Amino acid sequence: MVVFRRIRLAGICFLRQNECTVKILTVSDQVVERLYALSSNGHFQDVDLILGCGDLPYAYLEYLVTILNVPMFYVPGNHDPRFDPGSDRSHAEGGANLDLKIIRHNKFLIGGFGGSIRYRPDGINQYAQSEAYIRAFSLLPRLILNRLQYGRALDILISHSPPFGIHDDTDPAHNGLKALNWLIRVAQPRYLFHGHTHFYKRNLASPETTFGITKIINVYPYKIIEASH
Repeated sequence: MVVFRRIRLAGICFLRQNECTVKILTVSDQVVERLYALSSNGHFQDVDLILGCGDLPYAYLEYLVTILNVPMFYVPGNHDPRFDPGSDRSHAEGGANLDLKIIRHNKFLIGGFGGSIRYRPDGINQYAQSEAYIRAFSLLPRLILNRLQYGRALDILISHSPPFGIHDDTDPAHNGLKALNWLIRVAQPRYLFHGHTHFYKRNLASPETTFGITKIINVYPYKIIEASH
């Protein structure tokens, strides 16, 4: 099977055999004011895709996708509104909510898993560990189909929460979701991007961890990532 690499040069895309790469702007949890100036000044002109990992004002996401004019997929965080297809305030215009969905974009299989651990009884986009497992199980038919059709289940998984025991914290609001650990083992994506935990507040060595073949990256508040498969 022939795989291609996209290379952007002066606005023209070329294809190269043997590798497929995509340059991604990943964002989560905090509005970074200087991104407004950077994006409008062409700093991210070679970005191919925007991925949002939750807890960001939808107006911020809408600005980025408007200025950069590239596809955008995102998942909701525990501070985002409950999704309502009939309400303009519950989604970001110009982007697609990827929660519990898997899409194929430029040969990349991208899935989404929104929300966090439940720490308030009435919390929106919050789930007990058992509830998160049930949500994760709903992705299994599509993962199996992808494995049969493409030889792999998933390339990129975006979530708001980190997995349990990886980049999470001990306070009740920032425990990781065990269902994400299960998804990593079953789907074996090349990458998992998440937010929710703020690394600058703690003396942690690295926001990146490798779990099996999966590179897990805390993207807070934003990162530029070149993903390949």
